[in-house]
Amino acid sequence: MSVKDEVLHMLEANKGSYFSGATLAKELNVSRNSIWKAIKSLENEGYKISATTNKGYCLEQSNDILSKHSIGEFLKYPLDIHVYDTISSTNTVLKEMAEDGATEGTVLVASEQTLGRGRMGRKFVSPADTGIYFSILLRPDIPASDSLFLTTSAAVAVAKAIEDVSDKKAKIKWVNDVFVDNKKVCGILTEATFNMETGKLNYAIVGIGINVCFPEGGFPEEIDKIATAIFDKESDSINKRSKLLAHVLNYFMDFYNSFESKSYLKEYIDRSILLGKNITVIDKDGNKTAKAISIDDECHLLVRFEDGTEKLLSSGEVSIKLD
Repeated sequence: MSVKDEVLHMLEANKGSYFSGATLAKELNVSRNSIWKAIKSLENEGYKISATTNKGYCLEQSNDILSKHSIGEFLKYPLDIHVYDTISSTNTVLKEMAEDGATEGTVLVASEQTLGRGRMGRKFVSPADTGIYFSILLRPDIPASDSLFLTTSAAVAVAKAIEDVSDKKAKIKWVNDVFVDNKKVCGILTEATFNMETGKLNYAIVGIGINVCFPEGGFPEEIDKIATAIFDKESDSINKRSKLLAHVLNYFMDFYNSFESKSYLKEYIDRSILLGKNITVIDKDGNKTAKAISIDDECHLLVRFEDGTEKLLSSGEVSIKLD
């Protein structure tokens, strides 16, 4: 760990408290000049650090910069966290790392994506500093057919974490979207490769994008009516992004470590925004109106069409009009 990282770790662990340059230098066994250089480097990266004669340095409470240390403060699993200000796509870059042998538990986090991707080849809008975008690398010993459970357990993890850091209630639209106030606040994209001989996954990447607060000027016109954010004002999200992210990872890893029990399944069903509602089933044969009847133990959605026929959906796209 570099001197800068060690200084940041100490300041973040004691946010709002002062440390003299001498104390930091003694604690880290470096020169006071090294501490000064580390502080200046952190300030250049955007950290707000107060420097007061006879008191020293203090990381201000208003700092809300995502870092390995700020996330780790709330994290209970030894995940390998990598944080970027800007990245093309956390899923795309992590796939490259997976092919090069990256270990399970590698997590890429970004404050902005320039080429964020959603399901079915759609673009995922990922503006700077108003959301968190992250991907988790997994190497589970499960059949490819069970990869759906990675997505659904992630949805429950996000919903629970949102409620931990806000006063909002989170619902889930089958199969991969989390809603707040009847609008989408989070999308999940799970991508995987599998072994043709065994039918099991080689690895899976669960990508999650959460709208933490509203972008300046609002969301782009094409999603403005269907998207929302957890917090109404950016000031409401201060010091909550790292906690939100860590709580998502904690809940998700809890579910993942007891994968066979499907302990989250009842909550996934209870949080459904679809059940009992009229929906539109979107597939290659065109759009059809149906009623969402139930979600089974395999997370398949049972729908009943207007002609009375029923179908169990294991994948695909559905939409619902909410007030």
